[in-house]
Amino acid sequence: MPIQEIVTHPGGAHKDEFLACSVLLALHAVPVVRREPQAEELDDPATCVVDVGHLHDPERHNFDHHQFPKDTRPTCSLSLVLRHIGLYEDALRFCDWLEPAEWFDCRGPVATAEWMGVERDAMNKLNSPIDVTLLRRFAQSHRLEPGEPLWEVMRMIGEDLLEYLKSLRDRLNTIAKHAEVWELGKGERTFQVLYMPRTEPLPSEPSMGLGRFIESRGLKDSVAGMIYPDRRGPGYGLSRFNDDLRLDFTRIDGEPDVHFTHKQGFVAKAGATDPERLRELVAAAWVGRDD
Repeated sequence: MPIQEIVTHPGGAHKDEFLACSVLLALHAVPVVRREPQAEELDDPATCVVDVGHLHDPERHNFDHHQFPKDTRPTCSLSLVLRHIGLYEDALRFCDWLEPAEWFDCRGPVATAEWMGVERDAMNKLNSPIDVTLLRRFAQSHRLEPGEPLWEVMRMIGEDLLEYLKSLRDRLNTIAKHAEVWELGKGERTFQVLYMPRTEPLPSEPSMGLGRFIESRGLKDSVAGMIYPDRRGPGYGLSRFNDDLRLDFTRIDGEPDVHFTHKQGFVAKAGATDPERLRELVAAAWVGRDD
């Protein structure tokens, strides 16, 4: 049965139900109503009830977490919606903001700050006018219809989140198929870089997903740099991974086939396409542990 309406609680708005509704709007172009649900709506799978109703029943499209036991791992309404559509595990792995959002909604700012290992004041410093305005306008609304500005923005947020997760999974599969881990250097002064060859069609952002791939393969402590196709030309980009200071690309600034090096040394662009030449350039940029 197609969803005909999304119901979420009135009053103050929070990031979890805002994003949960946004994801649902990307899948169902229906009105969002902010009020307490009726008993019959909780039984009606055509009405999606989010962050209210004290019921988690995905088959009937009920996504509330407030009835969970106190010691339950922090789980918010967005978590439940993402789990229902099969994207929660990828979102938890690739959206660094999701777990803090779960903690903030379930445990509050003090416990979240302690869990993150930061001062309580740091939580306020992470807010932006974008967060404040969107949540404030959402809280002021009673019913949002397709075509209204806030409804359309919410749908765009949901679409972009789903597109990111789905395209990233596809991208990681492509990287796994084509990428190589090179070991460079000699003796005890060896290091690793991830090399991604040019593929057809070339992604609009060829470096997308490389860092996530390195992390997902457990290589973040051994890989120092990345080599990937330059989206503006036939050559390659060379960059640090996680800003590893053992690579300084200003050291290759004078090479004839290097046409750009950032003054901070974290990235360079080379016209070279031969893998052996790319190895030479990255090896020449290696500062090493003892220099």
